[in-house]
Amino acid sequence: MGNMAYDEALQLQEGLQSARIRDGIPDTLLLLEHPPIITMGRRASPANILAPRIVLERLGVRVVDINRGGDVTYHGPGQLVGYPIFDLKRHGRDIHLFLERLEDIFIRILARYGIQAHRESGRHTGVFAGTDKIVAFGISVRQWVTLHGFAFNVNTDLSHFDWIVPCGLEDRGVTSMKKLLGYPVPMGQVMEEVAALFQEVFAGVPA
Repeated sequence: MGNMAYDEALQLQEGLQSARIRDGIPDTLLLLEHPPIITMGRRASPANILAPRIVLERLGVRVVDINRGGDVTYHGPGQLVGYPIFDLKRHGRDIHLFLERLEDIFIRILARYGIQAHRESGRHTGVFAGTDKIVAFGISVRQWVTLHGFAFNVNTDLSHFDWIVPCGLEDRGVTSMKKLLGYPVPMGQVMEEVAALFQEVFAGVPA
């Protein structure tokens, strides 16, 4: 869906979530990028925003409070953001299982590029390469239908994470496919791989 303003994407998500609750649409996955923005989840601490607000405003970077789980995160160009609007009644009625399936998708994709990634079961949600997070997750659920989703650092400008304590994890860094591989990865290619694996994992369609 290209580079879409955060507010526009949120409004679209909320409309699709209501439609999914009514069973008016099938499970739907939105894939896009955002202009630079910082979002604060329900458990976010203001202390985890390190850059002065006046500096962020000068750079055109907004800080918004949202109703997903998790702490503070950054979205920006070069980062693949995905919003699965899924009915979990059809996927085990288990939020933790849903998140584990998302983690598995990205671990498999990264393995295709020779990147060894892992989850930290029982500790931190997300996908890590070494001690650095490469995919962050944060969702909310209404009547078993999901909202919000994941942020996958493909070619992200990692210096922008200096503005925050990403996900509130002071003992973890962030990384990207570009940093680990030493070259940028075509975003369209990654989007196709993510979409195909979502179909395989959640709809049984071979990737």
